[in-house]
Amino acid sequence: MRGTPYPTLDELLRRARAMVAARPGVLRLRDVGASRAGRPLWLLSAGHGPRHVLTVAGAHANEPVGGATSLRLAERFARDPGVLGGGDGGLDCTWHFLLCLDPDGASLAERWMTPTPAGTTGAGSASTGVGMASTETEAVSTGVGVAPTVETYYRRFYRPAFAAQPEFPPTEGDPRPSMPESGILLRLLDELRPAVQFSLHGVEVGGTFLQLTRTVPGAPAAYRRIAAGLGIPLEHRPFDGMGWLVEGPGVLVLPDGSPIEERDPSGFTSQATWLYAMRHGTVSAVVEAPFWSAAGVCDPRPVAEPRREVAEACEVLLYRAKQLESVVGELDPSPPETPDELAHFTAARELMDIGSAVVDTWNAAHLATTVGNSVSLGIAARRIPLRAAAMMSQALGGAPALDTLVGAWSRELESTFDIRWVPVADQAELQTRTMLALARALI
Repeated sequence: MRGTPYPTLDELLRRARAMVAARPGVLRLRDVGASRAGRPLWLLSAGHGPRHVLTVAGAHANEPVGGATSLRLAERFARDPGVLGGGDGGLDCTWHFLLCLDPDGASLAERWMTPTPAGTTGAGSASTGVGMASTETEAVSTGVGVAPTVETYYRRFYRPAFAAQPEFPPTEGDPRPSMPESGILLRLLDELRPAVQFSLHGVEVGGTFLQLTRTVPGAPAAYRRIAAGLGIPLEHRPFDGMGWLVEGPGVLVLPDGSPIEERDPSGFTSQATWLYAMRHGTVSAVVEAPFWSAAGVCDPRPVAEPRREVAEACEVLLYRAKQLESVVGELDPSPPETPDELAHFTAARELMDIGSAVVDTWNAAHLATTVGNSVSLGIAARRIPLRAAAMMSQALGGAPALDTLVGAWSRELESTFDIRWVPVADQAELQTRTMLALARALI
């Protein structure tokens, strides 16, 4: 049986409860509200200090690394409560983990994961000493499990449409109601007024990067040392936050006076919850960890003809979008009737329709000026249609023509960029060390 070390929703809750039972004076767990489908959102809290830190995991349904990281850091606090205490070297804070912001989306996205086989062990694994079975702990904390292939991941891929992602509630003038999950997070931010909010994310293929809502002295250098120590490449110029300032490789900082609204390629305008927190003086940090790394993304060498690099990436994106549109058109599908299939169909259809808007953005920006940036652009050009094909295939019952595209495009992505699986232990350690370094700088 194939196994992955990412925790499922059920595993997140079970392991959080086990840690609380073993260290009730250090850890607490509470239900802070319910999702659209009635699934509870759980907040795991550690320490008793007067200042607060909030970590948000599972903001994007297809990015389970944040849950693994949250358990890993909570286990550390359970073993060594002095980290959060008020003594010498302690942070003197209470650290909260929202274990999954989008449990409804995660319930669909986690279908590609299967439980790690019982009894699996690996080099360097160790029991946490907080009452959890060692095999369960290893699966979350050390990344034990069989590394998936890109094709395995995408065949059951799911990521909601833009307007169904709770980290991005609609602006006040939008007639669409805000998701209950968004309201829960906003209420937590108002209640806790955290010194720092961490939003943990994972990119399928590429490198790591960090986004900060204001400059934090020393943070970029510390972050780059952490990534280098783990052998994880930095995105030379990430595509997220196109209008953000580049503070050296892998780090983006929100410019002063920037609007608190975000507009995605579908045209949906939102107020990001990590910008909402700025009203409380909170610094938000978005920490991205790659599932598969591509060493080329950090290559700083300039390219001879940036416009040609952009044009080639645009051609890949538009050609594959046209291929996919042709296959779907031949199938002549009606929107599915089941809620799960309709969710896949809606998200896929949205991605199929944004190609022109993405190309316009790429052509307007100063992109592909370095080899690393060109590599990142090439990955993005392939990722968008691949995500769409994967979700449309599931929405339409695995039509053979769509299934063929998913398989071929997955294998081509894997081979073109010479990617390697980053053990979940390393993904989680990258985020853990980054959060601790930033917390020490900000509280």
